[in-house]
Amino acid sequence: MTKKIIIILLLNYLLTMNGIELATLIENRIKPDDIKSTNTMTITNKKGRKKTLQLISKSKDNSKRQMIWFLSPPDDKGMSFLKIEHDDKDDLMKMWLPGFKKLRRIASSKKSDSFMGSDLSFEDLTNRNINDFSYKLISNESECEYKSTTTSCYELESIPKNINSQYSKHITWVIQENDTYLSIKENSFDKDSQLLKIKSIEFEQITYSQDSDSAITNSSKNFYIMNKLDVKNVQKNTSTSLVVNDISINLGIEDKDFNEMNLKRLP
Repeated sequence: MTKKIIIILLLNYLLTMNGIELATLIENRIKPDDIKSTNTMTITNKKGRKKTLQLISKSKDNSKRQMIWFLSPPDDKGMSFLKIEHDDKDDLMKMWLPGFKKLRRIASSKKSDSFMGSDLSFEDLTNRNINDFSYKLISNESECEYKSTTTSCYELESIPKNINSQYSKHITWVIQENDTYLSIKENSFDKDSQLLKIKSIEFEQITYSQDSDSAITNSSKNFYIMNKLDVKNVQKNTSTSLVVNDISINLGIEDKDFNEMNLKRLP
């Protein structure tokens, strides 16, 4: 009887959940302290020509601190990116351009610029402050596809408040997988409310034990880490695919590691 009551109460809650409550569940999803990975980014222009970049990423605190180093192609080797997000002032973003031996600071007014010629802007690389948006739960039974399987998702609308954004709104499809709220698809609209980008996201489950990186125990934690991102710019007819490999978590990366000196050194 007790189990039935709990299930009824849970269903009741899910059916009456509003947009800000869903956004909070997404925000509070359990995440590792830090992540290191190797990545392949493939950029396809409107003529179908592709450019492939290899890179290494280190991040912590849900990517509020992040460094990216580019290993190839040769023209981009040595270029790197540093990001430190702040709650009370503008985020710090810098690019190291070894060919010019110059650090380029990305001003907040330039966040809509393309990152390395891809369909990702600098704004796309930053976390969204939950208080900077208004939310509306459009549906809690929207049909969506994840890893070639059709399932049911929450459909969430997010509208920027008083912030400088290249977008007028986002529509996000959220799947509840093992009590984890994963944003698996998102449509982003430009200032004229026209569809601009379609993003599809996949996640990898990584089990981590504090006692041993390899031992899986009852006290182990399961993290869901993005391992694939596809972005389609429907207005330019271009696309970008990011595949994340060799994921390592909770390495003990420190705040002080995110600095200009390390930005200039390939790891």
